[in-house]
Amino acid sequence: MKHTILTDIEGTTSSISFVKDVLFPYARRALPGFVRQHGGEPEVRYWLDQAAVDAGSMCQDDMIVELLQGWIDEDRKHPALKALQGLIWADGYASGEYVAHVYPDAVAALRQWKADGHPMFVYSSGSVAAQKLLFGHSSAGDLRSLFNGYFDTAVGGKREAQSYRNVLGALALPASEVVFLSDVVEELDAAREAGMQTVLVDRREDYPQPRTGEACHGHRRVESFSNALE
Repeated sequence: MKHTILTDIEGTTSSISFVKDVLFPYARRALPGFVRQHGGEPEVRYWLDQAAVDAGSMCQDDMIVELLQGWIDEDRKHPALKALQGLIWADGYASGEYVAHVYPDAVAALRQWKADGHPMFVYSSGSVAAQKLLFGHSSAGDLRSLFNGYFDTAVGGKREAQSYRNVLGALALPASEVVFLSDVVEELDAAREAGMQTVLVDRREDYPQPRTGEACHGHRRVESFSNALE
């Protein structure tokens, strides 16, 4: 059977530290200057206003910037923050400030699965635009052609079973044909509740203490993509 693969990014295809230690700090530092330079552009203005309304109708951009920086520190999954981070990260990738980390074993497996005819999709809490930026500017080159599509929290939170049902509805596939790869046990629990097959990616680089036994919640555990598909 040609399983359809649905994969997380952070801690799964890519290191947690790249997101936490490179992307988030870059967006935080660049946010004030980005808003000063682009705050009048329609797309940027829209998301700034959305953040302001949700926070109680702030009117000064410097106050909105402080709010957004606070949300970055909290790792809050707000649509306005995700959209603005994506725009800022696009500048960073374009200027060569960084390239996205993707584990070599993930690159090799994804390419092999593509060659073997497995449809592949991404489901991450980062925006679809940010996902495409990451895979388009990876340490292994442009990997976007490997994927058939992308999902973000527009389909729902990643720890909610209904979100995975929404993904299945978009794919028009039975749950048993989809394999979800993630490093987060609670996400895998939700995907399994929706009927998907699940694989816990337990990388030593991201999780120095192995998660075994009951910590796996019954999900099949691997330490790399090399043996992620049975």
